[in-house]
Amino acid sequence: MLEHLLCFSVVRMAKVFGVSRSGSYYWIKHRHKAIQREVTRQELDTKVKEAFNNSKGRDGSRRIQKELAENGDNRNVKTIAASMKRQDLTPKAARKFKCTTDSKHKMPVAPNLLAQDFNAEAPNQKWAGDITYVATSEGWLYLAVIIDLYSRQVVGWSMDTRMTATLVCDALSMALFRRGFPEQVIVHSDRGSQYCSKDYRDLITAYNLKQSMSRKGNCWDNACVESFFHSMKVEAIQYEPIMTRDEMRQTIFEYIEVDYNRTRRHSALGYLSPVNFENQNVA
Repeated sequence: MLEHLLCFSVVRMAKVFGVSRSGSYYWIKHRHKAIQREVTRQELDTKVKEAFNNSKGRDGSRRIQKELAENGDNRNVKTIAASMKRQDLTPKAARKFKCTTDSKHKMPVAPNLLAQDFNAEAPNQKWAGDITYVATSEGWLYLAVIIDLYSRQVVGWSMDTRMTATLVCDALSMALFRRGFPEQVIVHSDRGSQYCSKDYRDLITAYNLKQSMSRKGNCWDNACVESFFHSMKVEAIQYEPIMTRDEMRQTIFEYIEVDYNRTRRHSALGYLSPVNFENQNVA
């Protein structure tokens, strides 16, 4: 109608196209605002898609909202969600994973000092560790981690083709080195034979740490580490082609040290990454 406005009357064109005259006049009068809204929406869609792609398809509307807000673009979560829906941007879906360790042994078991209290007032007060496994084209690859519950940062990790005491000792040794060998840290884990081994217990004693263990068969006692493993497998592994062990090692390394620790926004930390949370809250 706008294109032929000089040739035909609005009344005639409205009749031909089956639209109301009042609606036609309103659109002609306010068309510039409509065009501007469309431009604004396209600009938002571009920003949302860029933030989504930068997160490797992992972030939902809340994390993207925080990302845009840090760059000076304050939008409502519903506006972000609508943009994602328009563009068919769906964050990687969740799926449950299960990891079991051998707790049927007669080695010494430590008391549950953590008691499902995952809050810490400062770094190096409470650490939690666990083991999981991932499938590769060459067989299983096992991963042990140590997480500081203050910031949810993975401070120690180790990978191997076997689930041995050395695997968990190496993860704890990395955490000790990176955190400056703190003492009296509660180090929590399940009752797996690796964590009850003499080598692991000796390491705990040598550095004056306090060992804590979950109750038998209670995964909720170590929920923070279980949550990390779930996020890692969904966000970094689940949708990728089957990898060799070396490729899997590289993928897990990048997820821990680049994506999770430094970039990924954590809802429990006010949507800051673990590293940024510590930088902003630890003098």
